[in-house]
Amino acid sequence: MSRQTVLRVMVLGFGLAVLLVIAAAYVGYEGSLSIQTNARDLVREHLLNTDRAATLEKQIEQQSQHLLGGLIWILGACFVLAVVGSALTIWTTDKAFRQLEWQAGELSRVSWNLVESHEKVARRFSHEIHDELGQAMAGVKGIMKRITPEELPGQREEVLGLLDEVMSGIRELSQLLRPVILDDFGLDAGLRWLSERFMQRTRIQVDYSSNYSGRLSDELETQLFRIAQEALTNIARHSGATAATVSLSVQGGHVRMEIADNGKGMPEPFRTPHPGIGMVGMRARARQVRGEVKVENRSQGGVRVVVDTPFRGQEEDGGEENSNSAC
Repeated sequence: MSRQTVLRVMVLGFGLAVLLVIAAAYVGYEGSLSIQTNARDLVREHLLNTDRAATLEKQIEQQSQHLLGGLIWILGACFVLAVVGSALTIWTTDKAFRQLEWQAGELSRVSWNLVESHEKVARRFSHEIHDELGQAMAGVKGIMKRITPEELPGQREEVLGLLDEVMSGIRELSQLLRPVILDDFGLDAGLRWLSERFMQRTRIQVDYSSNYSGRLSDELETQLFRIAQEALTNIARHSGATAATVSLSVQGGHVRMEIADNGKGMPEPFRTPHPGIGMVGMRARARQVRGEVKVENRSQGGVRVVVDTPFRGQEEDGGEENSNSAC
């Protein structure tokens, strides 16, 4: 069922509720007037032209007016509540539908970006293996084919140099897929390594700080590391910054990671309805670990990316794996 259909049904339903309130008010008002008229006639019929009749008639009129006034106030309040409740419900439902549509669009862009990223990685691997590793191994093979055992000591340095190139290429491809340091030493060491590599590659000064050197769950470490990668990539591409900071802190059952730069910042308003795919990916990764990403311009210049997630230690992953295996 489409959003428009749901909203039409809700408007119709609330319209009927308002009409019922109005109908109840009308019936109550008419009923009170009829009771007042009948009571007055009854008094006049049995107590003709007496002081008692005048007193009773006045009491009936006062009580009827009081009843009518109270009825009007109550039904008026019901009418106002019905209208306000209807408007709020329709507005909230419409907002929820818009949010769902926006998230569906984000999910579609993330899915397409994942497919495109996998294709880029596969293409890079193909070129790296063919151009770098393949040529190096072909060189080693050519040397080994043309030299005699007596010439081998003289060609040793050249062969070792080619093998070093192969090993360097293999390490580079391995780190592209997933840094080994993240699996071996955790997020703190991984972010420190990422900051140092970023500084070497871009010549942008990066100050890294952390108050936690323990291990987090595998999923949490992976998603936070990838968010940091994307944030630093954005700094290198768009910020024009000369310095950046990366910080990791764990406190009160929450994990906070912050990446900031001293660049030109983002133009206002930077929260566009169609953000870049990098931003969409960061938000999707944060939601995967029940966290959220905030992006804001700093007062002193540059952009700050803050990621807040619930704390989840490595032992919790083990507990989940055990429970799953027990099932």
